Amino acid sequence: MRLLLTIIVVATGQSAGTRAKDSDRNDICQILDSALTEGQLSMTEHQQRVRTATNAATLGDLRSLIEDLQTQNAPVQLPNLRRPRLPAMPGGGWGLRVAIVGVILVLGIGIGWGLYGNTSSPLNFTSDPGAKPDGVAPVVLTPPRQLHSLGGLTGLLEQMKQKFGDTNGYRLVVYPDYASLDRPDIKDERRKLSYTYRGGWDDPSVSSRNTDDRVVDLSKFDMKAIVGVLRGAPETLGIKPAEVTSTYLIFDPTSDVTAPPDSLEISIYVSSDFGGGNIELNPDGSVQRISYPS
Repeated sequence: MRLLLTIIVVATGQSAGTRAKDSDRNDICQILDSALTEGQLSMTEHQQRVRTATNAATLGDLRSLIEDLQTQNAPVQLPNLRRPRLPAMPGGGWGLRVAIVGVILVLGIGIGWGLYGNTSSPLNFTSDPGAKPDGVAPVVLTPPRQLHSLGGLTGLLEQMKQKFGDTNGYRLVVYPDYASLDRPDIKDERRKLSYTYRGGWDDPSVSSRNTDDRVVDLSKFDMKAIVGVLRGAPETLGIKPAEVTSTYLIFDPTSDVTAPPDSLEISIYVSSDFGGGNIELNPDGSVQRISYPS
């Protein structure tokens, strides 16, 4: 069976030299975005790595951009590129290898049927109980996915209420199709819980609470005003919409000592291959500061 697993891995595995797809480049950019929000990368480092990622040719090129990062809390986890090679077979060529593979496959089918089969033959599946009609109607789930919209943000906050009973937290980061949320651990005030939303809330990761973490109601903002500024952010920052590589929102407790302590500070970040910038807003959508691409 070990040889069978080895053959399957070689047939489907990816190496550092495997050509990258657009989806691979997008996954790396999401990890880099997460590293920026966590403070692992500066804005300049983030821009340089995103630019390199969008032009990377192989999976090895992409992996080298995140090797020095802590990615356990990243929204995307990459597969290991190391894969075992097909062992050498003395005295035989491809004909012998094919024959051995065929024998192992037949043996695997026989073992599986012996353990789980309920028919007279491992190739006879006519009495499979899973193939019989059961009368159960399909249930279609429709959680919000396009989060950079009025309906998407509203749905995301509603998902928070359903999961946690409120919309409180230390920080909320909203990407176009997923989000991350930091909340206090009610069992231990020294810890905070970090959740990722992708149609539902994943199990949290645990980290130490920072001294400046402060719980606020993350829904206390003018949603329509914020979405409007978000949609015009590329033009505001002088970035062509067609050149945008990433956009995300960050909701934090305000750093303004003159504002009420439960107020929010909202930041919109836009990146491209030619630089990035951000807009800092008050909860009503008024501008605090604009940092143009350098």
